[in-house]
Amino acid sequence: MHPLLNIAVKAARRAGSIINRAALGGSAIEVRSKHANDFVTQVDHAAEAAIIEIVHRAYPEHAILAEESGNTPGASAEYRWVIDPLDGTTNFIHGFPQYAVSIAVQHRGATAHAVVYDPSKNELFTSSKGRGAFVNDRRMRVSKCLKLKDALVGTGFPFKELARVDQYMKQLRTLMGNCAGVRRAGAAALDLAYVAAGRLDAFWEMGLSPWDMAAGALMIQEAGGLVGDFSGEPTYLASGDIAAGTPKVFPQLLEALR
Repeated sequence: MHPLLNIAVKAARRAGSIINRAALGGSAIEVRSKHANDFVTQVDHAAEAAIIEIVHRAYPEHAILAEESGNTPGASAEYRWVIDPLDGTTNFIHGFPQYAVSIAVQHRGATAHAVVYDPSKNELFTSSKGRGAFVNDRRMRVSKCLKLKDALVGTGFPFKELARVDQYMKQLRTLMGNCAGVRRAGAAALDLAYVAAGRLDAFWEMGLSPWDMAAGALMIQEAGGLVGDFSGEPTYLASGDIAAGTPKVFPQLLEALR
């Protein structure tokens, strides 16, 4: 395992242990609303602090972009860690076991290493550019699905961009009539990892942040899938709109989204 990925795994597991202790502890969780339908807890902050502490101990010169603490410049501009300490906070608050820690390491602007860790199921998804993608050390490949009509498609509601709900509903209506099923579980990083693992055949969502997408997108690519914005271009980290799928389903998904 690459040293950078090894640190990312260590940090993700540390954050996961904090999340699990809170989930099983029975004590009240303090919840604060950042925006409409967008929440943060003391668990998010504690998990993020643990990740950053481990990263900075190993690589004090690296930059960090984290959901709760924002952008921290580093002495070395070559490396940046993109961190979501708890993707699926609303699920976590309600005890719905679909949430994850997401960590990506970018080198000169391109994602080089990725970890998505599901603490409730103890599933560790990892990937390094050019070295494949794995779940609990087993190689991942996207599914062999060839046609959108046979695909199980993941999605996420644009809860941060309610002005785009009408656009989303048109997309949802089209997809519901042209695929085998649509699933919305509420944790984009985990949904993307599921595409890489072949559990979903495709995924789309709008209005995401880089920390929601960076790790999972690399996994899909390393597992043989395709990722892009709604035009198929590699600008999803900037636009926040992402589509992904198997090589055959991906272009059909884009056509449906249009």
